[in-house]
Amino acid sequence: MNRLIETGDITQQSLERLSLSTRSIVHASDHYSHLMVFPVRVFLALVFSLVCSTIVIANDSVLDPYNAYIELYQQPSDPTQISIAIKDNIDVAGRVTSGGSVALKDNIAIRDAFLIKKLRDSGYHISGKTNLSEWANFRSNDSVSGWSSLGGQTLHPIGIDRNPCGSSSGSAVAVASGLVEVAIGTETNGSITCPASVTGVVGMKPTLGLVSRSGIIPISSSQDTAGPIGKDVETVARVLSVISGLDESDPSTKLIPDSMNLDFTDLDFRENLSDYRIGLLTSGLDDPDGARRLADLKVAIDTLNGNWVEPIDERVYPGEAEYFVLLYEFKVGLERYLASSKTKEKKLSELIDFNNRNKQVVMPHFGQDIFLATEKAAENPAKYQDSLIELKDTKKQTLAIFSDNQVDVLVGLTRGPAWEIDYAGGDSKAIKRAKRFGNGGYAAISGLPHITIPAYQIDGYPVGVSVIGRPWEDLLVLQVAAVLETFFRARFPKS
Repeated sequence: MNRLIETGDITQQSLERLSLSTRSIVHASDHYSHLMVFPVRVFLALVFSLVCSTIVIANDSVLDPYNAYIELYQQPSDPTQISIAIKDNIDVAGRVTSGGSVALKDNIAIRDAFLIKKLRDSGYHISGKTNLSEWANFRSNDSVSGWSSLGGQTLHPIGIDRNPCGSSSGSAVAVASGLVEVAIGTETNGSITCPASVTGVVGMKPTLGLVSRSGIIPISSSQDTAGPIGKDVETVARVLSVISGLDESDPSTKLIPDSMNLDFTDLDFRENLSDYRIGLLTSGLDDPDGARRLADLKVAIDTLNGNWVEPIDERVYPGEAEYFVLLYEFKVGLERYLASSKTKEKKLSELIDFNNRNKQVVMPHFGQDIFLATEKAAENPAKYQDSLIELKDTKKQTLAIFSDNQVDVLVGLTRGPAWEIDYAGGDSKAIKRAKRFGNGGYAAISGLPHITIPAYQIDGYPVGVSVIGRPWEDLLVLQVAAVLETFFRARFPKS
């Protein structure tokens, strides 16, 4: 798609008009589905696929109707190799790492990221680079998740007028649409678990430090991590086992306990939770649909003989402090990455200038207010230190929920269903009109392991269930998730 844009065969604007027009057709078909016979709906789907396939084939790619990929590579010559998709903020040697931005369209990676080397050494085939929210949703507060200036809009595979969430949207959609069994995403706050939840797949944000960030375009040294998104818990566990471990170039990995078993594949797919004490998180209780699903979740845990308690949760989310920490750390980390990359722009200020010079392509929907705020935040190290203290206090409060209630894991709804794509107001306005609940933020701030698994639906769209654990208890989180997955699959099989 992007090659067509570069050669002038088709414009960014015309592609977006095409996407919007097609989206309107499919959206209308959903509204009038009760009047339509099955073949009509199939015909509309085929029209959309044909349009998209025409674009993709012209780009020497295979069929990718939901625009999950920025770039697809050749299929593996060895049919036994497992293909894995990689978010396009992770370095793959000899390939472009763009972060979704046309500013980095020529940034050919010199070497593999640490986790990519580990995947190759284990026999995985890199299938391509997935689309993402540009700069991992860290360019503007009015950004649209799943949209990037280089990759366009990633579409939700159930309803293309719905947002697949960000910023690992392409990775989640590649799995949800059946293009691959597993992909790698990255998360600062919700960018693995949110797209996995809203598209109905499994997503794992590991304990901070379990997976190296070397060779990944950064946002925050305090919160960034990479993790797998897959078709099931077993697949995610297998990939996490491969990519975890010590990397001398990433100090956070040196915190991995020496005694920690990094093989996460020894899961017991039992039919009960009797060995675990569970803390039930009640985010969503104020929403009628959320309350019903929470009631269903209680029944599920009871059916599995789980011992659960509803902890008193008086935490106040430190949104302002978190935002400032991310602003401050972004500039430092990004410029360190750019310094050793094949990019013309080496400073954040130069990227800002690039965006201003290329507004029509880079900023047709939203600006770069976060970039500008980052430049200003870098001048206030005292506020940064104060904000870090506030986040550490929040982590203590979160860990206290475990100890005070003697629970092994926290379980709750991951977040509400996918919201509508809104280019006029961005996610910030669209989400206000949607069902707003979720449990991922505190896990992200605290560096805790967090997995989401498909469980329910609201308004026909997936809603995941989260399992959150203490630091380095990733295996325990996977184990509880495996039991819940077995339960949900037996009772709510995919049609």
